[in-house]
Amino acid sequence: MKGLNAYQLKWIAIIGMALSHMVYAWHEILPLWLMIPLAASGGLTFPIMGYFVVEGYKHTSNLKKYFLRLLVFGLIASLFYPLVFRALQFNIMFSIMLCLVMFLVYDKLNGRFWFWLIFPLFLVAALFMDWWIFGPIMLLLYYLIRTESTRRVVPALVGGGLFVLFALWGLFQVRALYAIPGGAEIAAELLGTMGSMDFMISSIFMIFGVLAAAYMLKHYNGERGKSAKWLFYVAYPLHLAILGGIALALGLVDLSVYSNLFGFFTIG
Repeated sequence: MKGLNAYQLKWIAIIGMALSHMVYAWHEILPLWLMIPLAASGGLTFPIMGYFVVEGYKHTSNLKKYFLRLLVFGLIASLFYPLVFRALQFNIMFSIMLCLVMFLVYDKLNGRFWFWLIFPLFLVAALFMDWWIFGPIMLLLYYLIRTESTRRVVPALVGGGLFVLFALWGLFQVRALYAIPGGAEIAAELLGTMGSMDFMISSIFMIFGVLAAAYMLKHYNGERGKSAKWLFYVAYPLHLAILGGIALALGLVDLSVYSNLFGFFTIG
């Protein structure tokens, strides 16, 4: 098998991201049978992009410019993020910035004990960000594991497994509420935060995309392919603008989302 190069993998990640974000933007009108494959495709994105974020950190010639690009495009994406995710939250660009800071701290501290002592602070910060705590955990594994064949597979499985456990816990929590007096109202409030019951069910199938991403990374041929330096930076805010604009036009969301508090349960 010839394998996939970096350019091809990044395109797969971007397509998976756009498809899965259709569920977030339009879940009110999508049937469950369509939401499931769309949500599953989202599992392709973060393992692949996370792997290349770590590669970028290791090989960048100017980390300050790396941070600046993430900051600029993260701020642009913030203009459209609430229209898709129904919440004000730090988007994936800021999640990546947090992980880069985490790598820097790990590299700079002479004693690893001190890093693990403050590592929970990164997880707390991640609660306010896209991909929640799964981002720092997965990317740190990509950074720390030295055996290349293991590094390409294990972090995705760990991150994806944790996400599915969290999704199942949320689904169980909502279902359990319906069994107690007055629980239906609380469940309805939770579903208003998390999307819908169908949305929660479909999110579990993201694990299939994660497994596919691990398989693809395992067969990454190590070649760069075409230049794709700006591909993700441009694609991320652009696809949010398109999906959010359509949701706004269809009346699925209105501008009041910009007045909401930070969402703690949205994972994109």
